[in-house]
Amino acid sequence: MYGTARGPLARIADPVATRARARRHELFFAATAITPGMRILDVGCGTLGLRALEPELDITGVDVTDRPTYPGPFVQADATVHLPFEDGAFDLAYSSSVIEHIAPADRAAFAAELQRVGRGFYVQTPAYSFPVEPHALLPFAHWLPRGARRRYWRLGAAGDWEDISLLRRRELAALFDGDIIAERLGGLVKSWIAVRPVPADSRA
Repeated sequence: MYGTARGPLARIADPVATRARARRHELFFAATAITPGMRILDVGCGTLGLRALEPELDITGVDVTDRPTYPGPFVQADATVHLPFEDGAFDLAYSSSVIEHIAPADRAAFAAELQRVGRGFYVQTPAYSFPVEPHALLPFAHWLPRGARRRYWRLGAAGDWEDISLLRRRELAALFDGDIIAERLGGLVKSWIAVRPVPADSRA
């Protein structure tokens, strides 16, 4: 999770992130009703994405950046503009820790494209209410004004500055027509997940 992060903050956080990924993976199957053989679109897949957890699933990766080492079918596309797939082409549209990197003005288009091409969806994003910014690993960084946040960011694990805007529950719920699940750490909501299970007729 923190492969691109730096310094002792990343080394401390990595075991926590590994455990969180394992729990999220279990939740993924329970919440989506995905089974082997179903088609999944991983939007914002990076170099590996969901394939790191489930290499045997039928996953197609999509990213705005070319990923020549991606180990499976891959399409370079911008989901805020258009995904080159027919309506309902995939059983599930999946996106993990991506939407917070998208400019707020473009998020509705991103959400609409995922819901157009996926019969179900699973979209995870860090929670604005959690007191540690998950990219820089700095307390309260995301609650600061932009100028102060940019100066503070240099002390964190993220490296180069990025103007990331974390989402509140109501913001995610306004974008996706599905259930909102809270992932918790120490009693606090660490992440939000918008999910709509694969329809029953896809599971038959």
